[in-house]
Amino acid sequence: MTGALNASTTGPPPDLPPPPTFYRWTVLVVISLAMFGNYYVYDAVSPIADLLKDQLGFSDKNIGTLNAIYSLPNVIMVLIGGIIIDRIGVKRATMFFGVLCFGGAVITAITDSLTIMATGRLVFGIGAESLIVAVTTALARWFKGKELSFAFGVNLTIARLGSFLALNSPTWAKPAFDNWQLPLLISVAFGTLCVIGPLVYWIMENSAEKRYDLGQAGETDKVSFSGLFRLGSSYWYVVLLCVTFYSAVFPFQTFAIKFFQEAHGTTREYAGFLSSLLTLFAMIFTPLFGYLVDRIAKRSLFMMFGSFLLVPVYLIMAYTNVPLLVPMAMMGIAFSLVPAVMWPSVAYIVPEQKLGTAFGLMTMIQNIGLAGFNLIIGWANDHAGASAVNPDGYALGMWIFSISGFLGFLFSWLLRRAEAGPQAHGLETITISSSK
Repeated sequence: MTGALNASTTGPPPDLPPPPTFYRWTVLVVISLAMFGNYYVYDAVSPIADLLKDQLGFSDKNIGTLNAIYSLPNVIMVLIGGIIIDRIGVKRATMFFGVLCFGGAVITAITDSLTIMATGRLVFGIGAESLIVAVTTALARWFKGKELSFAFGVNLTIARLGSFLALNSPTWAKPAFDNWQLPLLISVAFGTLCVIGPLVYWIMENSAEKRYDLGQAGETDKVSFSGLFRLGSSYWYVVLLCVTFYSAVFPFQTFAIKFFQEAHGTTREYAGFLSSLLTLFAMIFTPLFGYLVDRIAKRSLFMMFGSFLLVPVYLIMAYTNVPLLVPMAMMGIAFSLVPAVMWPSVAYIVPEQKLGTAFGLMTMIQNIGLAGFNLIIGWANDHAGASAVNPDGYALGMWIFSISGFLGFLFSWLLRRAEAGPQAHGLETITISSSK
Protein backbone atom coordinates (compact mmCIF):
# COMPACT_ATOMS: atom_id res chain seq x y z
CA MET A 1 0.00 0.00 0.00
CA THR A 2 1.44 3.32 -1.01
CA GLY A 3 0.54 6.91 -0.27
CA ALA A 4 1.64 10.41 -1.10
CA LEU A 5 0.68 13.34 1.07
CA ASN A 6 -1.60 15.74 -0.70
CA ALA A 7 -0.03 19.12 -1.27
CA SER A 8 -1.93 22.26 -0.43
CA THR A 9 -0.96 25.81 -1.12
CA THR A 10 -3.26 27.52 1.33
CA GLY A 11 -4.21 26.59 4.86
CA PRO A 12 -7.69 26.72 6.35
CA PRO A 13 -8.85 29.67 8.45
CA PRO A 14 -7.28 29.34 11.90
CA ASP A 15 -10.60 29.60 13.75
CA LEU A 16 -12.13 26.44 12.28
CA PRO A 17 -12.42 23.47 14.69
CA PRO A 18 -10.90 20.09 13.85
CA PRO A 19 -13.33 17.52 12.44
CA PRO A 20 -15.23 15.55 15.09
CA THR A 21 -14.03 12.03 15.79
CA PHE A 22 -17.25 10.52 14.47
CA TYR A 23 -16.90 12.43 11.20
CA ARG A 24 -13.30 11.26 10.71
CA TRP A 25 -14.20 7.62 11.25
CA THR A 26 -17.21 7.92 8.98
CA VAL A 27 -14.89 9.21 6.28
CA LEU A 28 -12.63 6.21 6.87
CA VAL A 29 -15.52 3.76 6.44
CA VAL A 30 -16.74 5.51 3.29
CA ILE A 31 -13.36 5.66 1.58
CA SER A 32 -12.64 2.08 2.65
CA LEU A 33 -15.69 0.91 0.68
CA ALA A 34 -13.68 1.62 -2.45
CA MET A 35 -10.98 -0.69 -1.13
CA PHE A 36 -13.64 -3.30 -0.32
CA GLY A 37 -14.80 -3.37 -3.93
CA ASN A 38 -11.20 -3.31 -5.15
CA TYR A 39 -10.23 -6.36 -3.08
CA TYR A 40 -13.36 -8.31 -4.06
CA VAL A 41 -12.69 -7.87 -7.77
CA TYR A 42 -9.05 -8.86 -7.37
CA ASP A 43 -9.89 -12.13 -5.60
CA ALA A 44 -12.81 -13.06 -7.88
CA VAL A 45 -10.58 -15.15 -10.16
CA SER A 46 -9.30 -17.65 -7.60
CA PRO A 47 -12.67 -19.33 -6.81
CA ILE A 48 -13.35 -20.01 -10.50
CA ALA A 49 -9.88 -21.36 -11.38
CA ASP A 50 -11.18 -24.90 -11.91
CA LEU A 51 -14.16 -23.61 -13.94
CA LEU A 52 -11.83 -21.65 -16.21
CA LYS A 53 -9.81 -24.81 -16.70
CA ASP A 54 -12.76 -27.16 -17.27
CA GLN A 55 -15.14 -24.91 -19.22
CA LEU A 56 -12.72 -22.65 -21.12
CA GLY A 57 -9.67 -24.91 -21.35
CA PHE A 58 -7.37 -22.46 -19.55
CA SER A 59 -4.04 -23.78 -18.27
CA ASP A 60 -2.61 -22.88 -14.86
CA LYS A 61 -0.27 -20.53 -16.70
CA ASN A 62 -3.29 -18.80 -18.28
CA ILE A 63 -4.93 -18.45 -14.86
CA GLY A 64 -1.70 -17.14 -13.35
CA THR A 65 -1.53 -14.61 -16.17
CA LEU A 66 -4.90 -13.13 -15.17
CA ASN A 67 -3.44 -12.13 -11.81
CA ALA A 68 0.10 -11.48 -13.01
CA ILE A 69 -1.07 -8.93 -15.58
CA TYR A 70 -2.74 -7.01 -12.75
CA SER A 71 0.68 -6.29 -11.29
CA LEU A 72 2.51 -5.42 -14.51
CA PRO A 73 1.18 -1.86 -15.04
CA ASN A 74 1.92 -1.00 -11.43
CA VAL A 75 5.63 -1.21 -12.11
CA ILE A 76 5.07 2.24 -13.60
CA MET A 77 1.78 3.43 -12.12
CA VAL A 78 2.81 3.39 -8.46
CA LEU A 79 5.78 5.63 -9.22
CA ILE A 80 3.56 8.27 -10.80
CA GLY A 81 0.41 7.66 -8.74
CA GLY A 82 1.43 10.14 -6.06
CA ILE A 83 2.20 12.75 -8.70
CA ILE A 84 -1.23 12.27 -10.31
CA ILE A 85 -2.89 12.63 -6.92
CA ASP A 86 -0.98 15.84 -6.22
CA ARG A 87 -1.90 17.22 -9.64
CA ILE A 88 -5.65 16.54 -9.57
CA GLY A 89 -6.31 16.13 -5.85
CA VAL A 90 -7.41 13.18 -3.71
CA LYS A 91 -11.11 13.52 -4.49
CA ARG A 92 -10.67 13.43 -8.27
CA ALA A 93 -7.96 10.79 -8.09
CA THR A 94 -10.04 8.32 -6.07
CA MET A 95 -12.92 8.78 -8.50
CA PHE A 96 -10.70 8.40 -11.59
CA PHE A 97 -8.95 5.28 -10.36
CA GLY A 98 -12.22 3.84 -9.02
CA VAL A 99 -13.81 4.14 -12.47
CA LEU A 100 -10.84 2.28 -13.96
CA CYS A 101 -11.31 -0.52 -11.41
CA PHE A 102 -14.99 -0.84 -12.25
CA GLY A 103 -14.34 -0.73 -15.98
CA GLY A 104 -11.71 -3.44 -15.69
CA ALA A 105 -14.13 -5.69 -13.80
CA VAL A 106 -16.73 -5.24 -16.54
CA ILE A 107 -14.28 -6.05 -19.36
CA THR A 108 -13.09 -9.19 -17.56
CA ALA A 109 -16.63 -10.52 -17.15
CA ILE A 110 -18.10 -9.95 -20.62
CA THR A 111 -16.22 -12.56 -22.68
CA ASP A 112 -14.53 -15.96 -22.58
CA SER A 113 -11.56 -14.70 -24.60
CA LEU A 114 -8.34 -14.95 -22.60
CA THR A 115 -6.98 -11.88 -24.38
CA ILE A 116 -9.98 -9.70 -23.52
CA MET A 117 -10.18 -11.03 -19.97
CA ALA A 118 -6.48 -10.28 -19.51
CA THR A 119 -7.09 -6.80 -20.91
CA GLY A 120 -9.79 -6.27 -18.31
CA ARG A 121 -7.45 -7.37 -15.55
CA LEU A 122 -4.83 -4.99 -16.97
CA VAL A 123 -7.25 -2.04 -16.84
CA PHE A 124 -8.31 -3.07 -13.35
CA GLY A 125 -4.66 -3.26 -12.27
CA ILE A 126 -3.93 0.22 -13.62
CA GLY A 127 -6.66 1.61 -11.39
CA ALA A 128 -6.47 -0.68 -8.36
CA GLU A 129 -3.05 0.02 -6.86
CA SER A 130 -3.32 3.73 -7.60
CA LEU A 131 -6.73 3.74 -5.92
CA ILE A 132 -4.99 2.33 -2.84
CA VAL A 133 -2.44 5.15 -3.11
CA ALA A 134 -5.26 7.68 -3.15
CA VAL A 135 -7.09 6.07 -0.22
CA THR A 136 -3.87 6.01 1.82
CA THR A 137 -3.38 9.67 0.99
CA ALA A 138 -6.87 10.43 2.24
CA LEU A 139 -6.21 8.55 5.49
CA ALA A 140 -2.98 10.50 5.97
CA ARG A 141 -4.90 13.75 5.69
CA TRP A 142 -7.59 12.76 8.18
CA PHE A 143 -5.55 10.76 10.71
CA LYS A 144 -1.96 12.03 10.56
CA GLY A 145 -0.82 12.78 14.09
CA LYS A 146 -3.76 10.88 15.53
CA GLU A 147 -4.57 7.14 15.28
CA LEU A 148 -2.96 6.58 11.86
CA SER A 149 -1.62 3.05 12.48
CA PHE A 150 -4.87 1.87 14.01
CA ALA A 151 -6.85 3.60 11.26
CA PHE A 152 -4.69 1.85 8.67
CA GLY A 153 -5.55 -1.48 10.32
CA VAL A 154 -9.28 -0.74 10.32
CA ASN A 155 -9.06 0.30 6.67
CA LEU A 156 -7.39 -3.02 5.82
CA THR A 157 -10.03 -4.91 7.78
CA ILE A 158 -12.81 -3.37 5.71
CA ALA A 159 -10.86 -3.91 2.49
CA ARG A 160 -10.11 -7.54 3.29
CA LEU A 161 -13.77 -8.19 3.98
CA GLY A 162 -14.06 -7.87 0.20
CA SER A 163 -11.47 -10.64 -0.21
CA PHE A 164 -13.21 -12.75 2.41
CA LEU A 165 -16.55 -12.53 0.63
CA ALA A 166 -14.97 -13.24 -2.76
CA LEU A 167 -13.09 -16.31 -1.55
CA ASN A 168 -16.22 -17.61 0.19
CA SER A 169 -18.48 -16.89 -2.77
CA PRO A 170 -18.61 -20.61 -3.70
CA THR A 171 -20.58 -21.04 -0.45
CA TRP A 172 -22.90 -18.03 -0.27
CA ALA A 173 -23.35 -17.79 -4.06
CA LYS A 174 -23.19 -21.53 -4.80
CA PRO A 175 -25.81 -21.53 -7.60
CA ALA A 176 -23.69 -19.05 -9.57
CA PHE A 177 -20.79 -21.52 -9.78
CA ASP A 178 -22.35 -23.72 -12.43
CA ASN A 179 -20.83 -21.33 -14.94
CA TRP A 180 -17.55 -19.38 -14.95
CA GLN A 181 -19.16 -16.03 -15.90
CA LEU A 182 -21.78 -15.53 -13.19
CA PRO A 183 -19.22 -15.15 -10.36
CA LEU A 184 -17.44 -12.50 -12.41
CA LEU A 185 -20.72 -10.63 -12.90
CA ILE A 186 -21.15 -10.66 -9.12
CA SER A 187 -17.69 -9.09 -8.89
CA VAL A 188 -18.91 -6.34 -11.24
CA ALA A 189 -21.74 -5.59 -8.79
CA PHE A 190 -19.29 -5.27 -5.91
CA GLY A 191 -16.97 -3.26 -8.16
CA THR A 192 -19.54 -0.45 -8.19
CA LEU A 193 -18.30 0.36 -4.66
CA CYS A 194 -15.04 1.50 -6.27
CA VAL A 195 -17.09 4.39 -7.66
CA ILE A 196 -19.71 4.86 -4.94
CA GLY A 197 -17.12 5.15 -2.12
CA PRO A 198 -15.09 7.92 -3.82
CA LEU A 199 -18.29 9.77 -4.76
CA VAL A 200 -19.54 9.90 -1.16
CA TYR A 201 -16.03 10.77 0.04
CA TRP A 202 -15.91 13.67 -2.44
CA ILE A 203 -19.16 15.02 -0.98
CA MET A 204 -18.00 14.60 2.63
CA GLU A 205 -14.63 16.26 2.09
CA ASN A 206 -16.21 19.20 0.23
CA SER A 207 -18.51 19.69 3.19
CA ALA A 208 -15.71 19.32 5.75
CA GLU A 209 -13.40 21.80 4.04
CA LYS A 210 -15.98 24.53 4.70
CA ARG A 211 -16.56 23.63 8.35
CA TYR A 212 -13.39 22.05 9.78
CA ASP A 213 -9.64 22.49 9.95
CA LEU A 214 -8.34 19.47 8.03
CA GLY A 215 -4.73 20.47 8.51
CA GLN A 216 -2.14 20.96 5.85
CA ALA A 217 -0.49 17.85 4.49
CA GLY A 218 3.17 17.87 3.61
CA GLU A 219 4.43 18.30 0.09
CA THR A 220 6.07 15.33 -1.60
CA ASP A 221 9.35 15.31 -3.45
CA LYS A 222 9.40 14.85 -7.18
CA VAL A 223 10.48 11.36 -8.18
CA SER A 224 14.27 11.48 -8.27
CA PHE A 225 15.85 8.32 -9.62
CA SER A 226 19.27 9.41 -8.39
CA GLY A 227 17.90 9.57 -4.86
CA LEU A 228 16.11 6.22 -4.87
CA PHE A 229 19.20 4.32 -3.79
CA ARG A 230 20.08 6.68 -0.94
CA LEU A 231 17.18 5.74 1.29
CA GLY A 232 19.29 3.64 3.68
CA SER A 233 19.79 -0.06 4.37
CA SER A 234 16.83 -0.36 6.76
CA TYR A 235 14.49 0.87 4.04
CA TRP A 236 15.81 -1.68 1.56
CA TYR A 237 15.48 -4.50 4.07
CA VAL A 238 11.81 -3.54 4.51
CA VAL A 239 11.36 -3.45 0.72
CA LEU A 240 12.95 -6.88 0.30
CA LEU A 241 10.82 -8.26 3.14
CA CYS A 242 7.77 -6.78 1.43
CA VAL A 243 8.38 -8.41 -1.94
CA THR A 244 9.37 -11.84 -0.57
CA PHE A 245 6.57 -11.94 2.01
CA TYR A 246 3.76 -10.92 -0.33
CA SER A 247 5.13 -13.16 -3.10
CA ALA A 248 4.72 -16.08 -0.73
CA VAL A 249 1.10 -15.17 0.05
CA PHE A 250 -0.86 -13.65 -2.84
CA PRO A 251 0.35 -15.97 -5.64
CA PHE A 252 -0.40 -18.89 -3.30
CA GLN A 253 -3.98 -17.64 -3.03
CA THR A 254 -4.24 -17.57 -6.83
CA PHE A 255 -3.95 -21.37 -6.87
CA ALA A 256 -4.96 -22.22 -3.28
CA ILE A 257 -8.55 -23.30 -3.95
CA LYS A 258 -7.50 -25.49 -6.86
CA PHE A 259 -4.62 -26.89 -4.78
CA PHE A 260 -6.89 -27.76 -1.85
CA GLN A 261 -9.37 -29.46 -4.19
CA GLU A 262 -6.86 -31.47 -6.19
CA ALA A 263 -4.13 -32.21 -3.63
CA HIS A 264 -6.29 -32.62 -0.53
CA GLY A 265 -9.66 -33.61 -1.96
CA THR A 266 -11.67 -30.78 -0.44
CA THR A 267 -14.85 -29.38 -1.88
CA ARG A 268 -14.70 -26.02 -3.61
CA GLU A 269 -16.72 -24.52 -0.77
CA TYR A 270 -14.34 -25.72 1.94
CA ALA A 271 -11.33 -24.80 -0.17
CA GLY A 272 -12.70 -21.27 -0.51
CA PHE A 273 -13.23 -21.11 3.24
CA LEU A 274 -9.64 -22.24 3.92
CA SER A 275 -8.24 -19.63 1.54
CA SER A 276 -10.42 -16.96 3.09
CA LEU A 277 -9.00 -17.70 6.55
CA LEU A 278 -6.03 -15.47 5.64
CA THR A 279 -8.42 -12.61 5.12
CA LEU A 280 -10.49 -13.45 8.19
CA PHE A 281 -7.42 -13.49 10.43
CA ALA A 282 -6.18 -10.23 8.89
CA MET A 283 -9.57 -8.56 9.37
CA ILE A 284 -9.55 -9.37 13.08
CA PHE A 285 -5.88 -9.17 14.04
CA THR A 286 -4.31 -6.49 11.82
CA PRO A 287 -5.84 -3.57 13.77
CA LEU A 288 -5.03 -5.31 17.07
CA PHE A 289 -1.39 -5.87 16.11
CA GLY A 290 -1.17 -2.25 14.92
CA TYR A 291 -2.60 -1.05 18.23
CA LEU A 292 -0.16 -3.25 20.16
CA VAL A 293 2.97 -2.31 18.22
CA ASP A 294 2.17 1.39 18.54
CA ARG A 295 2.45 0.94 22.28
CA ILE A 296 5.36 -1.47 22.76
CA ALA A 297 7.45 -0.89 19.59
CA LYS A 298 9.84 -3.83 18.80
CA ARG A 299 8.73 -3.55 15.18
CA SER A 300 11.49 -5.48 13.46
CA LEU A 301 11.20 -8.24 16.08
CA PHE A 302 7.50 -8.59 15.29
CA MET A 303 8.32 -8.74 11.58
CA MET A 304 10.86 -11.50 12.25
CA PHE A 305 8.28 -13.54 14.13
CA GLY A 306 5.62 -13.11 11.45
CA SER A 307 8.04 -14.03 8.67
CA PHE A 308 9.25 -17.10 10.58
CA LEU A 309 5.67 -18.38 10.90
CA LEU A 310 5.34 -18.37 7.12
CA VAL A 311 8.34 -20.64 6.39
CA PRO A 312 6.96 -24.11 7.29
CA VAL A 313 3.31 -23.77 6.28
CA TYR A 314 3.72 -24.77 2.61
CA LEU A 315 5.78 -27.86 3.36
CA ILE A 316 3.24 -28.88 6.02
CA MET A 317 0.52 -28.71 3.37
CA ALA A 318 2.64 -30.51 0.77
CA TYR A 319 4.03 -33.39 2.83
CA THR A 320 1.87 -33.99 5.91
CA ASN A 321 -1.68 -34.86 6.82
CA VAL A 322 -1.89 -32.12 9.43
CA PRO A 323 -5.39 -30.58 9.19
CA LEU A 324 -5.26 -27.69 6.75
CA LEU A 325 -6.73 -25.40 9.39
CA VAL A 326 -3.39 -25.47 11.25
CA PRO A 327 -1.04 -24.18 8.51
CA MET A 328 -3.67 -21.74 7.27
CA ALA A 329 -4.05 -20.34 10.80
CA MET A 330 -0.27 -19.92 11.01
CA MET A 331 -0.28 -18.13 7.67
CA GLY A 332 -3.22 -16.00 8.82
CA ILE A 333 -1.32 -14.78 11.89
CA ALA A 334 1.71 -13.95 9.75
CA PHE A 335 -0.48 -12.17 7.20
CA SER A 336 -2.01 -10.09 10.00
CA LEU A 337 1.21 -9.23 11.79
CA VAL A 338 3.77 -8.39 9.10
CA PRO A 339 1.70 -5.86 7.07
CA ALA A 340 0.45 -4.21 10.28
CA VAL A 341 4.04 -3.40 11.20
CA MET A 342 5.84 -3.20 7.86
CA TRP A 343 4.05 -0.33 6.10
CA PRO A 344 3.93 2.12 9.04
CA SER A 345 7.63 1.37 9.71
CA VAL A 346 8.59 3.12 6.48
CA ALA A 347 7.41 6.42 7.97
CA TYR A 348 10.02 6.06 10.73
CA ILE A 349 12.85 5.21 8.33
CA VAL A 350 12.29 7.69 5.47
CA PRO A 351 12.07 11.51 5.82
CA GLU A 352 8.52 12.76 5.44
CA GLN A 353 9.24 14.70 2.25
CA LYS A 354 10.40 11.46 0.56
CA LEU A 355 7.61 9.17 1.70
CA GLY A 356 5.73 9.34 -1.58
CA THR A 357 8.78 8.19 -3.53
CA ALA A 358 9.62 5.56 -0.91
CA PHE A 359 6.15 4.02 -0.87
CA GLY A 360 5.94 4.17 -4.65
CA LEU A 361 9.25 2.38 -5.11
CA MET A 362 8.34 -0.21 -2.49
CA THR A 363 5.04 -1.02 -4.17
CA MET A 364 6.66 -1.08 -7.60
CA ILE A 365 9.09 -3.77 -6.49
CA GLN A 366 6.29 -5.62 -4.71
CA ASN A 367 4.27 -5.76 -7.93
CA ILE A 368 7.27 -7.01 -9.91
CA GLY A 369 7.49 -9.85 -7.41
CA LEU A 370 3.76 -10.62 -7.54
CA ALA A 371 3.73 -10.69 -11.33
CA GLY A 372 6.81 -12.88 -11.47
CA PHE A 373 5.65 -15.34 -8.82
CA ASN A 374 2.19 -15.79 -10.35
CA LEU A 375 3.88 -16.73 -13.62
CA ILE A 376 6.56 -18.88 -11.93
CA ILE A 377 4.04 -20.86 -9.88
CA GLY A 378 1.77 -21.31 -12.90
CA TRP A 379 4.76 -22.62 -14.85
CA ALA A 380 5.87 -24.86 -11.97
CA ASN A 381 2.42 -26.44 -11.68
CA ASP A 382 2.21 -27.06 -15.44
CA HIS A 383 5.82 -28.31 -15.60
CA ALA A 384 5.28 -30.80 -12.75
CA GLY A 385 1.86 -31.85 -14.07
CA ALA A 386 0.02 -30.74 -10.93
CA SER A 387 -3.54 -32.08 -11.01
CA ALA A 388 -6.03 -34.24 -9.15
CA VAL A 389 -4.39 -37.35 -10.59
CA ASN A 390 -0.90 -36.04 -9.75
CA PRO A 391 -1.17 -34.06 -6.49
CA ASP A 392 2.57 -34.46 -5.92
CA GLY A 393 3.05 -32.06 -8.83
CA TYR A 394 2.21 -29.20 -6.47
CA ALA A 395 5.32 -29.85 -4.35
CA LEU A 396 7.62 -27.80 -6.58
CA GLY A 397 5.47 -24.71 -6.15
CA MET A 398 5.22 -25.27 -2.39
CA TRP A 399 9.03 -25.35 -2.14
CA ILE A 400 9.24 -22.07 -4.08
CA PHE A 401 6.79 -20.46 -1.65
CA SER A 402 8.67 -21.80 1.38
CA ILE A 403 12.01 -20.47 0.10
CA SER A 404 10.40 -17.05 -0.43
CA GLY A 405 9.14 -17.16 3.16
CA PHE A 406 12.64 -17.97 4.42
CA LEU A 407 14.08 -15.02 2.49
CA GLY A 408 11.49 -12.79 4.16
CA PHE A 409 12.68 -14.02 7.55
CA LEU A 410 16.30 -13.35 6.52
CA PHE A 411 15.56 -9.75 5.50
CA SER A 412 13.59 -9.09 8.68
CA TRP A 413 16.57 -10.43 10.69
CA LEU A 414 18.92 -8.09 8.81
CA LEU A 415 16.51 -5.24 9.58
CA ARG A 416 16.51 -6.19 13.25
CA ARG A 417 20.32 -6.16 13.26
CA ALA A 418 20.44 -2.75 11.54
CA GLU A 419 17.90 -1.28 13.96
CA ALA A 420 19.93 -2.49 16.95
CA GLY A 421 22.95 -0.48 15.81
CA PRO A 422 23.96 3.19 15.91
CA GLN A 423 22.02 4.02 12.72
CA ALA A 424 18.69 2.89 14.19
CA HIS A 425 15.53 4.82 13.28
CA GLY A 426 13.54 3.98 16.40
CA LEU A 427 11.63 0.97 15.09
CA GLU A 428 12.39 -0.86 18.33
CA THR A 429 11.84 2.04 20.72
CA ILE A 430 9.31 4.62 19.48
CA THR A 431 5.82 4.28 20.95
CA ILE A 432 2.80 6.57 20.93
CA SER A 433 3.64 7.78 24.45
CA SER A 434 7.32 8.40 23.62
CA SER A 435 6.48 10.36 20.46
CA LYS A 436 4.17 12.81 22.17
